[in-house]
Amino acid sequence: MKPIVAFFARRLARIRPQTRWHFVLLYPWFIPLITYWLLGMKYLQDGWIFVSATTLNLAIASCCLYTLDLLTQRVVRQYPNLGQTWQRVWRLLLVFMLVTPLFILGPIAFYDYIHWFGYSHNPDSTGRILLINIAANLLSVGIDESTYSLKKWRENTIEKEQLKKINLQSQFESLKSQVNPHFLFNSLNSLSSLIADEPDRAEQFVDEMAKVYRYLLQTNESALTSLEAELDFIQSYYHLLKTRYGSGIQLEVSGVDSYLDYQLPPLTLQMLVENAVKHNVIHANKPLLIEIRTTQVGRLVVRNNLQRKTGRVASNKVGITNIVAKYRLLSQSDPIVSADDQYFTVTLPLLNPVGV
Repeated sequence: MKPIVAFFARRLARIRPQTRWHFVLLYPWFIPLITYWLLGMKYLQDGWIFVSATTLNLAIASCCLYTLDLLTQRVVRQYPNLGQTWQRVWRLLLVFMLVTPLFILGPIAFYDYIHWFGYSHNPDSTGRILLINIAANLLSVGIDESTYSLKKWRENTIEKEQLKKINLQSQFESLKSQVNPHFLFNSLNSLSSLIADEPDRAEQFVDEMAKVYRYLLQTNESALTSLEAELDFIQSYYHLLKTRYGSGIQLEVSGVDSYLDYQLPPLTLQMLVENAVKHNVIHANKPLLIEIRTTQVGRLVVRNNLQRKTGRVASNKVGITNIVAKYRLLSQSDPIVSADDQYFTVTLPLLNPVGV
């Protein structure tokens, strides 16, 4: 019996803490009670039968527990979120109610077939065992789900606090990147070159620059903005870039008319455009093309052709990471980022309009 006990002890060491609690809370009374119902008073009167039957049933129960743990982990992986509690619970109950009777009725049939420990089948005791098994299953799933949900709630609470910090930091960094001396110098330098030669364009440049800063200063007022407002802002931002880079940069917006009322986190497009400008060569002979469009399933696609700068580009990690953090803070699916030899593409979820 010792090798059997050692084998299952090693297996138990690998299972989840929640499942080990089942072993601690249920087995000290569950295994002796079942064994007593199977064998009667001789289980308590004969020391050899007591030790042997208890050890054997404990090994069988440990195998059952290990099987349940594997299936439980699979269910939890498929339905990990707090919002999926019901889907997770009824599947766990189904697993427990199907697996545990197999590990009860199988050994009982084997006991009866070879009359192990003098056992003879008693339908009444089998019925009692199955009934208490149902109660034990309900208790096990309750313990497992309560422990898991509490742990997940704590993790979500900590994650939301972290995401809030990241969100605030991203807003601060986005604003800072536009008011830093480098950006202001480039903008004012572009404006200076227009004032003398093209005063009308200079006036338009000032208007667009004012729109950019007005939008930047208003982004803290809400967690979401409409796609229409974001596109209006990105057109003003693009005007500043176009004045500076000329034919070296192009912006194409298409297929968005049906989704202008849909929502997304503010400054999302600005971060993606800034990311494209920062990491790619911009030249009249090699223009950087930035495309913004929507898909038929209501997702926003932002894509730019890849012509990476040869030198290492310093990054303060404002961009994709902060966009992902904003979507997670809103409990939305993560943006999908992909790249090949030609294009860098980000696909973003669009949230339903207000009131829908």
